This record gives sequence, structure tokens and C-alpha cells, in this order.
Amino acid sequence: MDVNGVVAEGFEPVREAFAANFSRLGERGAAVAVYRDGHKVVDLWAGARDVDGPAGAAPWEQGTAQIVRSATKGVAAAALLLLHQRGELDLDAPVGAYWPEYKAAGKERTRVRHLLAHRAGVPVLDRPLTPAEAADPDLGAAAVAAQAPVWEPGADHGYHAQTYSWLTGELIRRVTGRPAGEWIADEIARPVGADLWLGLPQAQRARVGRVGPVDAPENTGALRTRPKRAVAEAYADPDSLTRRAFAAITPLPDENAPAYRAAALPASNGIATADGLARFYAALIGEVDGGARLFTPQTMELARAGQSAGPDRVLVVNTRFGLGYMLHGAASPLLSPGSFGHPGRGGALGFADPETGIAFGYVTNGFRTSVTADPRAQALVRAVRAALA
Repeated sequence: MDVNGVVAEGFEPVREAFAANFSRLGERGAAVAVYRDGHKVVDLWAGARDVDGPAGAAPWEQGTAQIVRSATKGVAAAALLLLHQRGELDLDAPVGAYWPEYKAAGKERTRVRHLLAHRAGVPVLDRPLTPAEAADPDLGAAAVAAQAPVWEPGADHGYHAQTYSWLTGELIRRVTGRPAGEWIADEIARPVGADLWLGLPQAQRARVGRVGPVDAPENTGALRTRPKRAVAEAYADPDSLTRRAFAAITPLPDENAPAYRAAALPASNGIATADGLARFYAALIGEVDGGARLFTPQTMELARAGQSAGPDRVLVVNTRFGLGYMLHGAASPLLSPGSFGHPGRGGALGFADPETGIAFGYVTNGFRTSVTADPRAQALVRAVRAALA
């Protein structure tokens, strides 16, 4: 496999790990980008643009983008934290202060920070939405506003895999009067020059490859992910919070369909290049290329301040969340204890590490069954750690 791109001196281990992902871990097409102190030090890509295309046909190019699934959640979180930074949103205010309909069914004491920290108690919908319904922001918002919580808001935490879309998207719309995707384009992506979209513009369609499931190779031994029995049982049980949370959209959308990619679902369907994801995180912790910065130091600390920790009611493992971001831990290993970011189920990963000045973005067209710790992404994270050492 020919690996394209460049690495700065000292970051050669990342190139080696990236190449090994193709030879050992069954990678089809992928890219990784790393910034340090606001400057790009890794920019690599290889393989085929489309997961189901033959090698060499429609090759992955420098500007190839892919859907990043739940890595989108970190971008949505940034929107709400920026509104707080600008004095337009109070994290401790009731959600109903901005969205009166949300006070229904026992949710009147839900606070904005509960939505960001997966403590809102509405990870499921009693009546799942179809893909077409899910793409309608009015229908999605009405569904979560009417939903009764499955635990007292704020009292516990569990991953809001799909409902995070309508919780965050509607709050952005209520505060700004603008659709979430439009606001993110104007206030986040464009100012920092990041190739990322929530609601893919038609003009960008040709840059996006086809995604799909890929099996882990048989020879990876300990690198293969084998879920613990309790986790496997939770995913198999149709009545569990785990299954119901991921099934809030039923059937699962076709992620390659133009209509789905054009929709704006802040939990699951953002599209980005590896550079766009890394550049976004670089702007959360400092200036990018001596220019734009998104978070003040105070907002950055808010983002990674622990809000939820321990057994996750949905993921059935111990998780740690800040305000909208997963924090470094066993379920989602990042670079160091101070890192914050978000994986995408089955592959993608973006995060920042303020102590080292590292911002990281990885995107792939081949999705695995892992939820938070894909072996390919983890191999690259370990390589970054080795380069810094």
C-alpha cells in the first residue's frame, strides 16, 4: 500500500503505524492528520476512496472526506459551548428556559449541562423515528420533547447515541434562530478553515467516499475486539437501553444516501476530512497557523471538566464525559489523562490534548463493530505518543 502525504521529523512512527493498519488490520481507505501547537505535523492518506471499490479505483485523495458518525458530537458540543462563551447560553439554566416544550413528561429540571454530559435521561424514544422522520428537525425535536426520561435527569448518565442529535440541534436552533448545520458552517468550520460539514452541501458530494462495514482480519490476535459478555448481552437484548438507544432511528439509515448526508444530525452524520477534524480540535486549544481560535482557555477547561464517570447505563462499561466530550479512560483511550474528544462508532476519532498541544483526526471508510476504541485509531494514537516520547 502506497502511503501518501508527509510527516514532520520525529513523527515517523505515525507513518509506520498508518501503513501497518493496511497490512495488518484490514484498512481499506483512511487518512490521519495531527497538529501540534496549531501547526500540522502529520498529513497522511492511502487506499481506495470507496470501501466497496477495488484497490486502485477511485483512490483516496488528500481532500477525501467521510462520514464520521459520533465524532460529530464533539462539533455539536463546541457549538453549545461557544454560545455559552458568548453569553448566549447558561449551562446551568433549565433546557425549558430556551425550549419550553421540553419541560413535558417530568423533564422540567433538566439543565443544559445535563444534555452535554449524557445525563438527560432520554437516550431512547418509545417510538423510534424512521430515517426520513429523523432528518426532519421539527419531528426529532418534538419526539425528544415529549419523551419521558428513563432516569431522573441529572441523577445518572448513559450515552445518548441518537437522541443527542435533536437535543443539541434544537437547542442551537432555539438560541440562535438558525439550523445547527448552518450555524456550525458559519461560526466553526469557516473561521478555522476546517473541511467539516453537518448537512453536506451538494457542491461537496464528489469528495465523499462510500462507507460500509469491514471485518477484522483473522490474524490480528489480541488486537481483535471481543466485547465482554455483559456488553454483548446488552446489544443482543431488544429491550435493553443499549439496543433501544442505538435503535432510536429504525431502520438504520443508508449512510451513503445523498438525502441522509444532506441532513443535519449532530449525533451521527457529520462529514469531515482527517485534516478538518484535527484542525477543528487544534482550534479548541489554541490558534491554528497563528490565526483563528475557537475556545478561550476557560471554555477549554469547561469542555474537559469531568461531569459523568462510572457505569454507563447505555454502553454498559465505565465511561467518562466532560461537557459533550469523552474523556481519556479505559472505554475511550486518548493521548493522556487531560485529553478530550470523541470517537465515531466503528472507526473515526478526533481529540485534543492541551498539555502536549496535540490535535488529532482520523477518518476511515471501513467501519468495525467497536463503539469507542477502534484498533486502527488506537494504533495511531500510540504512535503519536511514541513520537512525543
